[in-house]
Amino acid sequence: MVLRRHRTPMDKYLKTADTDWYKQRITGVIICALAAFVVLFIRLIYLQVIMGDEYRRLSLNNSIRLQSIDPPRGRLYDRNGDLLVDNRPSFDVNITLKDAEPLKPTLEKLALHLQTPADALLSQIKRTPGVSAYSPLLLQQDVGRNTLASIEVNKFDLPGVSVDVNLRRHYLRERQAAHLIGYLSEISLTELKSGSYPDCRSGDLIGKFGAEKVYENLLRGKRGGRQIEVNANGLVVRILKTVEAKPGHNVYLTIDQNLQQRTEVLLDGVVGAAVAVEPASGKILALASSPSFDQNSFVGGITREQWASLISNPFRPMSNRAIQGEYPPGSTYKVITALAGLQEGVIDDRSIIHCPGHYRFGNRIYRCWKKGGHGNVDIVKAVEESCDVFFYQVGQRLGVDRLAWYAKAFGLGSPTGVRLDHEANGLIPTAAWKKRRTGVPWQEGETLSIAIGQGFNLATPIQMAIIAAAVANGGHRYQPLILENIKTVDGQLLQKNEPKLIGKLPVSPAHLELVKLGLWKVVHGENGTARGSRLSDIDISGKTGTSQVISRKENESMAEEDMPAHLRSHAWFIAFAPSEKPAIAVAVVVEHGEHGSGAAAPIAKEMIKRFLRKPTVHTQVATQDEKNNTGGDG
Repeated sequence: MVLRRHRTPMDKYLKTADTDWYKQRITGVIICALAAFVVLFIRLIYLQVIMGDEYRRLSLNNSIRLQSIDPPRGRLYDRNGDLLVDNRPSFDVNITLKDAEPLKPTLEKLALHLQTPADALLSQIKRTPGVSAYSPLLLQQDVGRNTLASIEVNKFDLPGVSVDVNLRRHYLRERQAAHLIGYLSEISLTELKSGSYPDCRSGDLIGKFGAEKVYENLLRGKRGGRQIEVNANGLVVRILKTVEAKPGHNVYLTIDQNLQQRTEVLLDGVVGAAVAVEPASGKILALASSPSFDQNSFVGGITREQWASLISNPFRPMSNRAIQGEYPPGSTYKVITALAGLQEGVIDDRSIIHCPGHYRFGNRIYRCWKKGGHGNVDIVKAVEESCDVFFYQVGQRLGVDRLAWYAKAFGLGSPTGVRLDHEANGLIPTAAWKKRRTGVPWQEGETLSIAIGQGFNLATPIQMAIIAAAVANGGHRYQPLILENIKTVDGQLLQKNEPKLIGKLPVSPAHLELVKLGLWKVVHGENGTARGSRLSDIDISGKTGTSQVISRKENESMAEEDMPAHLRSHAWFIAFAPSEKPAIAVAVVVEHGEHGSGAAAPIAKEMIKRFLRKPTVHTQVATQDEKNNTGGDG
């Protein structure tokens, strides 16, 4: 017989309590599990959906990289197709920070090969703004072949370090045409932000000066790129895809390389400038400023010491004197005074003015450069012998404002329009200009100084070259051009520059021929001021000039050679040749050269000789040019 215990109400309660406790535990576990799954699910959504593109990019960058391919920059040639500026290979050392970890030991090893302190390399990395860990960072340009071999042999000990072969600008003839051609330098942050260089990035080289800057968009080309696969050390495993860079166009300048080179040799050792122009078109045949500078020093990044040396040089080699140098034009201005006097009728071909060596005006005596005077002078003799007294009186009859009107019509007082930066205006004074500037009325005696190219007058060598060209070609004033044409790398002509007529001299052909006769006699006349610059086989027409740096009123008794060098007069000469059918017009200025006939005219003579006596043409010429009897100089 089995005895059963009777269930009491307490037993029933205890059983119910146990069941509820287990249910609560299970529910809690389930809630925790669900919460964990929800968190994981949200995290997966965040990683795969929200951050998916970013992590996919990071994942790809661990093995696949994009490399930029710089385009070959277009070359520069002269008008005859002679190469002036080329590109040469440059071995550049780069580092990719992601692959170079740990960075410090890698830099210490690399420093031994580059012979540069590791701290300097680290500082260079820190100075580079916005550097990407996956993009190559340039550490050193144009390393030698020994350094290249050393890095390549030890590249497995230098993770993230690579040597790329890039094209580097190379100026074939050191200092030649530096102020015309210009140079390249690294793009600045301001230039990057300007929007003018949309295809450029930090570290790129762009034209900063001269033709390199003016034709930057044509020369630069279009960047390419390649997609590569790399291993854990950053070494290239294979190239996946390549988009080739498009090379820049080739630019042909108007200059003649042989003439340019000869001009710079002639200017070596002096401070000054020379410009040669083709009279029939305004094309620049040569443009030189002395002293010059080496453009190649800018390509790799000029040092602070080099830059300080350039800007502290008292002779200002970075200044382009051909277009920025402003000088009193001296007696070369008498061409304008003569033509203005003839055109306005204050003189004619029969007018005679007596020159006793001085001219009294008011209470002052204005002296002629020739103490004994020139005697009776007509317009042709006045130009030939540069008689100051003749032009004092012509200027007095014209007045300053009429003289200024003609000077401006000849192109003085405003830029010529040549496509080079920072061209100076020069200065042509008027009565109103002086009143505005000084508050003092114009004095009639000042007109006499203006008439012979002194006083407030200022002109640039390129302005005077264009005037010489305009007189040579019969009165047509062309805008000076430096661009001949543009071609693709395959030789296809894209653009040909045509002459641009910007004005006509407001003088009659008869008056122009009369003055041109005087200019011919300057060189070929018995008493011409540049008779020492004759050539036996080429007729040259020209005008000498001496522009005073200081007033000689208080120092009239002091000889020029007794003055300190920096106070001596500037020497000018403008010319064209051959006289009958001009093919070249020239303007030369030599700072503190004293006399145009002795310092500037011989340079112009040699320029003309080099251009017209082509080296490839074997012509019979006299064995000796006529004796160099240096004449006087107005």
